Amino acid sequence: MYNFLTPFTLLILAVISGLNTTPAWASTDYMLEKAVEISRHGVRPPSADNRQAIEKGSGRAWQSWLTADGELTGHGYTAVWLKGRYQSRYYRQKGLLKDGCPGERDFYLRASPMQRTRATAQALAEAAFPGCSVTVHSAEQSDPLFHYPKGKATLAEAETNRQEALQAMGGSLAMAQQRLAPQIAALKQAVCQTGIPCPAFSQPWRLRIWSNGTVGIEGLDTLAAMAETLRLEWSENKPLGQVAFGKVNSEAALVKLLPLLSYKYDYTNDLPTPSSRGASLLMSQIAGELSLNSPKSDSAPPDVRWLLYVAHDINIAWLRTMLDFHWQQADYPPGNIPPGGSLVFERWRHHDQRFVRIYFQAQSLAQLHDLTPLDKENPPLLTELKFPGCEQTAVGTLCPYQAAMQRIEKNIRAL
Repeated sequence: MYNFLTPFTLLILAVISGLNTTPAWASTDYMLEKAVEISRHGVRPPSADNRQAIEKGSGRAWQSWLTADGELTGHGYTAVWLKGRYQSRYYRQKGLLKDGCPGERDFYLRASPMQRTRATAQALAEAAFPGCSVTVHSAEQSDPLFHYPKGKATLAEAETNRQEALQAMGGSLAMAQQRLAPQIAALKQAVCQTGIPCPAFSQPWRLRIWSNGTVGIEGLDTLAAMAETLRLEWSENKPLGQVAFGKVNSEAALVKLLPLLSYKYDYTNDLPTPSSRGASLLMSQIAGELSLNSPKSDSAPPDVRWLLYVAHDINIAWLRTMLDFHWQQADYPPGNIPPGGSLVFERWRHHDQRFVRIYFQAQSLAQLHDLTPLDKENPPLLTELKFPGCEQTAVGTLCPYQAAMQRIEKNIRAL
């Protein structure tokens, strides 16, 4: 149990838990048989390594937080609690779950080993199954399910990844940096001090292929970490004087500072080969859980109605790249994965046919900032994966089972 909730946060939970906000989705003859969900952790301060990079890159200290760097905040706990309550009520309305505590065939929860993911998993479990003491399964340290495989990349693999990164940038790193000059200038104005060196904004970017084959861009990586930290400050509902050093006083002003975060993902993470290598193990578990009759390996999770993984934005980015799934939601920049956002796979049955529904859902900037209770009138943002053959139905966009499974399994590689 993590003891990081403030009395104020507990009060919020007590009040909103009493609201009668159960969604009233209409019943149909479609049956939801299974759900596999991969959620990002909730709001946190910058990680220790990100803080070091952004402070060095901006030549100044950044805001301190009440929680330790990289750990889930009380505000972040409440936000994911709200989302967990909404999602579990949806599953109960659809008949996937029953009231009360889950049985061994109902729910399984696995989290990345880091505090912010394990604490987020606890919040989601307590929202979905209050008082049930659901186990959060997690490795003690590194977990290959959520981390890029260890080992040195071959020269051929490294070159493939480099070429994919260059292609994503349009062929030239220098040209990409020049093309993004307006976005860089906007961020510089928000975080740099007049007359004081701000090194991250004056250096040419440098493409790096690390020993394991992952891609980095020195310069852009730091700017993206700055943009993410500003988004987290806003989502945490910090006083306006503490958000972007007092330079942001509205959601619209914040949104203008976020695009570099998306470009960082476009150029370094949303690449076919690194994504396939980084997420094949997780995607194979997802495919196995959705399968109708495939045998399970010893390392596979149990066969349950709702399988929930709590991971990181990079895990979702790899998965969505393998699926060729793209989104832009509300004021977020394209492909953004907000705190608590989740990629969901649902298996449905309609008479003797089966279908798969795949979607990404997340709370809006305002919902995170204000801790807005989620219900039918105030749902999270939701974008469905659609491809030829999928159909809009009363329960959402359903895709033919075999075609969906082929898409899911297409880029899984043997590791």
